[in-house]
Amino acid sequence: MKETKVTREQAIDLLKKYNQEPFHILHGLTVEAVMRWYAKEIGREDEADFWGLCGLLHDIDFEKYPEEHCKKAPELLAEIDAEPELVHAVVSHGYGPCSDVEPEDEMENFLFASDELTGLIWAAAKMRPSKSCTDMELSSLKKKFKDKRFAAGCSRDTIRAGAERMGWSLDELLEKTLEAMKASETGVNAEAADLTGVTK
Repeated sequence: MKETKVTREQAIDLLKKYNQEPFHILHGLTVEAVMRWYAKEIGREDEADFWGLCGLLHDIDFEKYPEEHCKKAPELLAEIDAEPELVHAVVSHGYGPCSDVEPEDEMENFLFASDELTGLIWAAAKMRPSKSCTDMELSSLKKKFKDKRFAAGCSRDTIRAGAERMGWSLDELLEKTLEAMKASETGVNAEAADLTGVTK
């Protein structure tokens, strides 16, 4: 079983130390919530804390060190004595464009698959009158996914590769990640506002 001695308080403090942009903090909280949801969804609830912290810290180095994304992370995570397993998960989420460290297990594949997708869903939600994903249908998300001009920075190839790595259809990955974000949106937004002073 994957466990960590890193506390969530330590992780939040480290996230805030290296990330001042409200979006980056919101993104970390979102991926954390999605990872925790996935852990429970597939019966790995006993690892939910570990899965969540990997999601929370996955972009720890992106804001301050964009050119060294996934390469600077181990140094920053050493400040909180993060276990090698946690460091590996964080580094492997950028496999391909940023890292040559490949995801090795189920949890790392979930992180790899959901990172880009949460960004796409968030961007799609911002376009809605509600500014929320809670009233978004899968069909609407699929249209946004197919429109390559929309949220062009979110790699569709990475999302497709993520679904394949997990043995899921693309639709299944889209549907479950949307469900996870719907379930966690209110709490994530409230904590993000508390940490940054910026409301959605």
